[in-house]
Amino acid sequence: MAVKICREILPLLPGEEKFALSQQLRRAVQSVPANIAEAHGRYHFRDAIRFCYIARGSLDETLSHLLLAYDLGYIPDEELEDCRIVWRQTARLLNGYVNYLRMNQQGGLEKVREEQWLDICNPASETPDP
Repeated sequence: MAVKICREILPLLPGEEKFALSQQLRRAVQSVPANIAEAHGRYHFRDAIRFCYIARGSLDETLSHLLLAYDLGYIPDEELEDCRIVWRQTARLLNGYVNYLRMNQQGGLEKVREEQWLDICNPASETPDP
């Protein structure tokens, strides 16, 4: 989503929005994957969940900025709908990750074990042969 917005949506915004809506949209959309990465790197479930909540807030902020850009006539229907589809997919995946973290936390684990972290980073289909 961040690449699409930075490459396809931001150039559609007028020059007077360069330091206003454009920058807010860029920061919000770039914050989503950055906070997911931050969550993934945490060893405490509570910390990881907190960063996922921040990412989810940035995702919603991104949609809000896109809706404003649409309402102001800066972006066409098709672009908004494409972004909404990606927004829904990202929200669903992020909520699933939060649920995964909660289930492990409720299972009595306080920290993400190193093996769990490595399994998430290197799924079996991507693990190189020894």
